[in-house]
Amino acid sequence: MQGAQGDLLRLVATGKAESRADLARLSGLAASSVSLRVEELIDAGLLAEEGSGASRGGRRPRRLRLSPTAGVLAVADLGAHHVRLGLLDLSGTPLVVEERSCEIADGPRATLDRIADAFDELVAAHVPAGVPIRGVGTGIPGPVDPATRRVVTPSRMPGWNDFLVADHLASRYDLPILVENDANLMAAGEARWWPDHENLMVVKAGTGIGCGVIVNGRLHRGRGAAGDISHVRVRSDSSVICACGHPDCLEAYASGAALMTALSEAGIKVTRPADIVGLVHDAVPEATSLVRNAGRRIGEVLTVLVNFFNPDVIAVGGSLSAAEPLITSIRAAVWERCLPLATRDLEIAPARAGRDAALLGAGALLLEAALTET
Repeated sequence: MQGAQGDLLRLVATGKAESRADLARLSGLAASSVSLRVEELIDAGLLAEEGSGASRGGRRPRRLRLSPTAGVLAVADLGAHHVRLGLLDLSGTPLVVEERSCEIADGPRATLDRIADAFDELVAAHVPAGVPIRGVGTGIPGPVDPATRRVVTPSRMPGWNDFLVADHLASRYDLPILVENDANLMAAGEARWWPDHENLMVVKAGTGIGCGVIVNGRLHRGRGAAGDISHVRVRSDSSVICACGHPDCLEAYASGAALMTALSEAGIKVTRPADIVGLVHDAVPEATSLVRNAGRRIGEVLTVLVNFFNPDVIAVGGSLSAAEPLITSIRAAVWERCLPLATRDLEIAPARAGRDAALLGAGALLLEAALTET
């Protein structure tokens, strides 16, 4: 199938269209083209047509809806110490979401097998017999080559370099497979919450730092490293070696991992970025100062991108985004250093999609792939 089917299916799935006439009006396609594509979607078991919808004059049209047996998408968002798993219907609505412990340092085979086993358990528990899985997708906290879907020189992921994630998952599932950088998935999911804006930068501030870029409403991957701000070199009075082996990367100063190390050296025990947020909420000065400085450094890196790209929105997500001084400091650095024309209408705000942004993004991208291969 072509992309137009995906557009039509999403219009029905999101409730924007409930008849062929609605689809023609909203898509701009000719009525004959819409009818042809709707028939293909019905034949593929993705849409059903029944009853009567709302009339705009004349005969009441038949109502379109997702077929009850249209299928589900199995998606995962892999972190350093956990994985968030979900089953989505084809509208992108989560049917079930779970978070499980998972150590990425155990290596790709063991980690991906745990994810696949968890998918199988969720499907067995929550999906009626006869309802197909339409695709499987996972977000990876490292660079992914979009052509080969190979993980390329990731930080803090021992054993993952050059691993063919898609091939490994394909050995379990004869389905469309999506493998994508986690910040890119977060950006794709977050974009749904900014329908009036087409150019976004979505920053993920957690254990690491990532950034996804939406250009004219679509995810921009480049060669696979678009938006990767984590290894941009920053100025510092003292040099710190990043996990990638290079000195003075942004991630070495402003990531959750870096802040946890700094707090540990100050005698304050934390085990995850969320603990840092708790310390900030409790007004612990060491944590507040570190988060404020991290936001300033992130903002300084973003100023170059804002002047170059002129986005409509910078949305900040990830576990550290719940610490208000982080976003305040990012905003202050950008306002101070960027051209007024670039910031006049720029909105810098917490991400809106919540913890499941990457799962929603995986669902949106995977649906396109599933329709293409149907």
